[in-house]
Amino acid sequence: MSTPFAEQVALAMEEMRSELAKAEALQQELNELTASATTKDRSVTVKVGPQGQVLSITFHTEAYRSMAPAELGKQLTDLLNQARATVGEQVSQRIGAFDDLGETLRLSMTGGTELDEILAPLYAMRPGQDQADRQRRSGRQEEFDG
Repeated sequence: MSTPFAEQVALAMEEMRSELAKAEALQQELNELTASATTKDRSVTVKVGPQGQVLSITFHTEAYRSMAPAELGKQLTDLLNQARATVGEQVSQRIGAFDDLGETLRLSMTGGTELDEILAPLYAMRPGQDQADRQRRSGRQEEFDG
């Protein structure tokens, strides 16, 4: 027969496993993200990867041959920046799904969640672990001004 405490811990662990699986799937998806940008006249296309690295530059016409070097450079720079911004937005959108998880983890590390109540019996079982000791350690952590 399991106890309510054990059931709560099991439920929390299952939720964490689920979140980990989601994070692993997201990591795989992020590794495969790409974004492209093409000039208005469709003469050049650039493609970048998830970290903004250049994957390809394709010249669809020979219009670049008659361009001044500075003009071609500006066109390529503008396209690369546009593609990088697009892939950055895609990454932000996908990572945004984990915003609540970060807040939950932050709260559980600093106190203030149900996890503290669940773990209270375990804290009490630690040798030499009393309320004053926890407060003293907590105070030391707050003093850190890294």
